[in-house]
Amino acid sequence: MCKDNIFPEKNNGFQALSGADFLPWSYSAAEKNDYFCDHKIESTMIRQYAGLVKFAHTIFAMPFALVGFVYALRTEGISSDCSGRYGWVVLLLQVLLCMVFARNAAMGFNRWADRRIDKANPRTADREIPAGKISARAALRFVIVNALLFIVTASTINLLTGLLSPVALFVILMYSYCKRFTALAHLVLGLGLGIAPVGAYIAVTGHFAWPPCILALLVMTWCGGFDIIYALQDADFDRKNGLYSIPARFSARVSLLFSILLHVVSVAALFWFGSYCPQNGWLWLGEGIFTLILVAEHLLVTPTRQRNIGIAFGTLNGIASTVLAVFVITALLRG
Repeated sequence: MCKDNIFPEKNNGFQALSGADFLPWSYSAAEKNDYFCDHKIESTMIRQYAGLVKFAHTIFAMPFALVGFVYALRTEGISSDCSGRYGWVVLLLQVLLCMVFARNAAMGFNRWADRRIDKANPRTADREIPAGKISARAALRFVIVNALLFIVTASTINLLTGLLSPVALFVILMYSYCKRFTALAHLVLGLGLGIAPVGAYIAVTGHFAWPPCILALLVMTWCGGFDIIYALQDADFDRKNGLYSIPARFSARVSLLFSILLHVVSVAALFWFGSYCPQNGWLWLGEGIFTLILVAEHLLVTPTRQRNIGIAFGTLNGIASTVLAVFVITALLRG
């Protein structure tokens, strides 16, 4: 029962022009309140779990998975296991579900593994588990369910995706413990995201190829570079608590230099992958915009000006991945 009675009893059975109008006229005020309270609780839980896994950050890897998917369709065609007029639609749905389940498992596990660290860090103390919004046990159940759903869904695509799904799961879960022993955790995170385009390609074709691996290199170095920028916020905390990261190991200036070098590799990998795509204005424009956004990112965040980390990390990188995917996919389809 909700604390407040949002639908007081009326003699005419229900209130005009209110949400209660859409309920059976025979519902009492208490029943109406229970109905809406239950839906409010469900909505709150969805928001909390979406916050737990930072669902909005799916924008980082999902566009590259779509690029890998379309590239496979464009160059190899769909495998015989998924033939049929709408086979590619079913396959795309399976790939998207794998992406969601894998990311939910990875982020949920990261929040579970880091719950004590997050509680001690003022910047992260209000995250769902340390703030008590979601219990550690519930978060772990969430991880297990999503991990199993990922493996099951991958196994329905083809033999290779099913066999590789536990390997992919190991990589994306292992990241959560890397900062306890290596400053290269940024690249492990990038590797976890870089699996997406390779997995999408294998889902379509049933085999490996070099171009999606080049795309994975792009994603790994791009993600590793912007994760170094993001980690600048916690450099002092990480040093004091024996955690490993590039900013905790080096100065802000050197850390940003590492980030720039990784993004140089990202741009090189982008043009390398682009050499396997149809050469047209859509491709070149996408490559140019992506490169300019990375340059802007490093102009916004400097050793002496770090207040724009949120914009550089979230906004710019989300735009970069989306814009690049749109232009590259258009180039592939029109080539």
